[in-house]
Amino acid sequence: MIKAILNQTKGDRWIWLIIILLSLISVLAVYSATGTLAYKRGVGSESLMFKHLLFIVLGFVLIYFAHLLNYRYYAGISKILMFITIPLLLYTLLFGSHVNDASRWIAIPGTGLTFQTSDLAKLALITYLARTLTKQQTNIKDFKSTVIWLLAPMGAVFILIALANLSTAVMLAGVGVLILLIGRVSFSQMSIVGAGLGILLVIVLFLGPRRGVYINRVKAYMHPEMQSSDRTFQQDQAKIAVATGGILGKGPGNSTQRNFLPHPYSDFIFAIIIEEYGLVGGCLMVFLYLILMYRIIKIVAQAPKAFGALLAAGLGFSLTIQALANMAVAVNLFPVTGVPLPLVSMGGTSILFTSIALGIILSVSKDVEEYKTETKEGKAEKVIIGEIQHWRRRFEDLRIE
Repeated sequence: MIKAILNQTKGDRWIWLIIILLSLISVLAVYSATGTLAYKRGVGSESLMFKHLLFIVLGFVLIYFAHLLNYRYYAGISKILMFITIPLLLYTLLFGSHVNDASRWIAIPGTGLTFQTSDLAKLALITYLARTLTKQQTNIKDFKSTVIWLLAPMGAVFILIALANLSTAVMLAGVGVLILLIGRVSFSQMSIVGAGLGILLVIVLFLGPRRGVYINRVKAYMHPEMQSSDRTFQQDQAKIAVATGGILGKGPGNSTQRNFLPHPYSDFIFAIIIEEYGLVGGCLMVFLYLILMYRIIKIVAQAPKAFGALLAAGLGFSLTIQALANMAVAVNLFPVTGVPLPLVSMGGTSILFTSIALGIILSVSKDVEEYKTETKEGKAEKVIIGEIQHWRRRFEDLRIE
């Protein structure tokens, strides 16, 4: 049965293995971290675990079907996604559900579920940039046909996300800049894009509706001794979780800080992992994401088409940067951001869109494998034809003699 399943899956086997390992870690960590949440809601931890497990299973289904679809189809899909994304982000900003003084979610009527539109926006913008850069390679230096078509959607998505979720917007902008660099955009054009995004960032920081939150988070990180305990509560509890974890941790399910940390099952799940599995568990998590990025870079280097390379690079950088940012916050290397740990944190929207992104990366990887196979078969065919021609000439020479 396992062999039959493996025969149905294509793409980089290491990426498949990392996905499975991260999903298993997610099940253990979320089950341990949701005890307090279950108590507050008056439900059993098993019900929350079942819901999370359901999203993981749905995620695997999405990975499977997304990796079967040829990645070139996503170029056409990107146009539709961009037309949907910008109005959806605007609607979320104006009429979305407010959680923690931020409007990032849209409630799905009749389900009790919420949908975070920034996850769709990340996928839409990355696929759009990869498609546009691929189409404009012949006139990549032309300002009107390239920079405007890149800067306008990047700026629109950035400002609409940043007004409610600055950390996600900044990371997405960083990924966009990396895609532009890989896509051979000149430094003069990059400076224009960077200046435009910088102006929008200043507007959000000093004029945006959540400017006070951003300033307080930076102050709490830079000068925690000068802040009240309420403002540094999350950082302090995360530090305690990390410090008490030791080398091997307290063991699965033995976390104490899960009862004090806000969102231990999402934003600060890495701190819970270190508390329960120690430095060894934390290093394993970092290692898995770095190996994931390494395998994606290999796919990018070997991709036969520019669109596949840019697509895999953008999605890979997005996942890795988000993972490193989440882990950096948990160990107090970065101010509080509120981004989940990909494939590990509890959250339906995040898991599903992360799964789609990984499925697309595996689709590019599948294309690389098929290209290598065709190349080898082509070389083998040329060798065989060469040998046949050689022996045919030999027989002809013998006939003449």
